[in-house]
Amino acid sequence: MKRTTKFSLFIVGVLALFQFACSKYNEDFDHPDDEWLSGGMQTMFDQGNGAFGHMFNNMPTALQRVHEIGDAQFEATFVTAPAPLNPGLGPLLNNVSCSSCHVSDGRGKIPGLGESAANMLFRISLPGEGEVGNPLPIPNFGDQLQTRAVLGVTREADVDVSYSYSTYNFADGNTYELRTPKYTVKNAYTTLPANFLLSPRVAAPVFGLGLLEAISDADLLKNADPDDKNGDGISGKPNIVWDVLKKKHVMGRFGWKANQPSILQQVAAAYNGDMGITNLLFQRESSEGQTQFKGSFDGSYELSDSLLYSNDFYVRTLGVPARRNVNNPDVRAGKALFIELGCNKCHIETFRTAVNVAFPQISNQTIHPYTDLLLHDMGEGLADNRPDFKASGKEWRTQSLWGIGLTQKVNGHTNFLHDGRARSLMEAVLWHGGEAETSKNKILQLPAKERKQLISFLESL
Repeated sequence: MKRTTKFSLFIVGVLALFQFACSKYNEDFDHPDDEWLSGGMQTMFDQGNGAFGHMFNNMPTALQRVHEIGDAQFEATFVTAPAPLNPGLGPLLNNVSCSSCHVSDGRGKIPGLGESAANMLFRISLPGEGEVGNPLPIPNFGDQLQTRAVLGVTREADVDVSYSYSTYNFADGNTYELRTPKYTVKNAYTTLPANFLLSPRVAAPVFGLGLLEAISDADLLKNADPDDKNGDGISGKPNIVWDVLKKKHVMGRFGWKANQPSILQQVAAAYNGDMGITNLLFQRESSEGQTQFKGSFDGSYELSDSLLYSNDFYVRTLGVPARRNVNNPDVRAGKALFIELGCNKCHIETFRTAVNVAFPQISNQTIHPYTDLLLHDMGEGLADNRPDFKASGKEWRTQSLWGIGLTQKVNGHTNFLHDGRARSLMEAVLWHGGEAETSKNKILQLPAKERKQLISFLESL
């Protein structure tokens, strides 16, 4: 009798959740405390070093198991074949596991003095476009520089990072310092063309990506204004990229330049490019065609489809940490400044995910990612001068700000922006140019108290 009662209550709960999750959007559903719930129903109340690694709430046991399998796969260290467990590493690679770059599901750290660039990778290409509008690969190198290799194979090259430092002034006379990175490619296994393009990338956080994927294209495109018809100086546009499975061009939304259309393709590309693991989407070794490549394609690949999809599901079902100190007066003042300065024109606070009958846990959620997932011109200071599909050499995707205030706690550093050059949130803000130049100039005029309030708001996200 008790079992029947529990089962009945479970069914009622599931039906209630299903009805809520799949219902039509209604403003009345929003609650005054909604601002705390960055990930809607998938908000996690953890402020510790595991804040980015929580599974979605209210998933059936079977899906929890799939998430756990994907979690183990995300942590798995690959080795060279033959091997009984996780074979297929290399022959060229940047790292040996997903978690080695995305530490604790968070942000990669740039290398310190004498350290290798374990949490960074370097995109490379030639001027021009590939067959599907992609960056043009470099013969004998491809479109990513692999700085490690298995025994008996020569890595493609090394990269040295150095910095120059410049001091500037706020209007009140206080100073700030920005550092500009310089990247030097050396020890290339064969000659690189003189005109090759190089773009450094730090591993980005992976939590909350499933919720971002659940926003409809139509809702994202409402914020696009590529010709700046409203005259506000903001001209966000979508990147249009190649979907390997669908074999057509679609809207991109993941990666620093929104050059990937889905979490699945992002994961599959990382396996192939970062670890040399062939899979359903990318079946050929990244080193194929190089002068040192040995072997031929026999139609098989190294990672099973089930493990690829479990990793995709793991990333797709990572929740988002809750806001902190929302009602703190300085935080509220900082949010008002954020809006007054126009930062919210690109870092859009709120979206509603699309209805998804098949997956109610992700359906119809009010979320607060502080991004529009669109491309924006960020000025010469941040330019990598390397186009990526429709993204120019000065354009970057607006990064999500949710969870950014927990970076120090989870990842042990405060390196921000695509290449980690910013050592604090304020440095990251002050690197903004291009479409954000007006907002940055307003920040330079703020008194110290208001600058601190702005940062307090960002740290609450």
